[in-house]
Amino acid sequence: MKVVVCINHVPDTETKIRVAADGIAIDRAGVNFMMSPYDEIAVEEGLRIRDKFKGDVTVVSLGNDASKETLRKALAMGADRAVLLRDDGVRDSYATASALAAEIKGLAPDVVLFGRQSIDYDDAQVGALVAELLSLPSVAVVVKLDIAEDGRVVCEREIEGGHEVVHTKLPAVFMAQKGLNDPRYPSLKGIMAAKSKPIEEKPAAPSEVRVQTIALRNPPAKNPGRIIGTDASAVRELVRLLHEEAKVI
Repeated sequence: MKVVVCINHVPDTETKIRVAADGIAIDRAGVNFMMSPYDEIAVEEGLRIRDKFKGDVTVVSLGNDASKETLRKALAMGADRAVLLRDDGVRDSYATASALAAEIKGLAPDVVLFGRQSIDYDDAQVGALVAELLSLPSVAVVVKLDIAEDGRVVCEREIEGGHEVVHTKLPAVFMAQKGLNDPRYPSLKGIMAAKSKPIEEKPAAPSEVRVQTIALRNPPAKNPGRIIGTDASAVRELVRLLHEEAKVI
């Protein structure tokens, strides 16, 4: 079973993000980066599929030298091979998907895994775009994945108010959601082994960038809270303010 997992190098969820001086990018000074959390779930699922059916797991990331940190973590978790599609520029979702699809097509995997979305842009488009470019079926927000020996797949995906059961067949693309598994922590042995594993570097396939960032800005500061009163007499005034000022009722 050949498994490919696409992973992204993103700002840490606890990092304070500042807009850069150019107004169209973030200021990377002092920003810690990490593997996107949903991608960790995808890597874990890929490792479990490999362990069940035998085969190998290849992790692929698009970016510059900084992305090697995330690839090393995936290798430390147990991935067999890592590929960096080198690109120092800024790509939109379509251009990113085009580069990933070009690489994945040559690998001819049985299973392609993504996190449900990357936590930097949060647009949840790349996995579905890759599937479309490769003419493969895809299932998003997957919380349960059962693959049979004959390649038939039954999975559950989150929908509003419940789960939807989807039947498909390999090869296919899946986007992992929280709850699919609990990602393992890299062991000391895995971390040491990852240091000596090579990361294959290739130029990312060129593609047209169709979306341009015009400007970034911080969200407006929240207004300070107000205490209307401390007993039942404040209810009438609270209702009035919610209706006339906040306009939520």
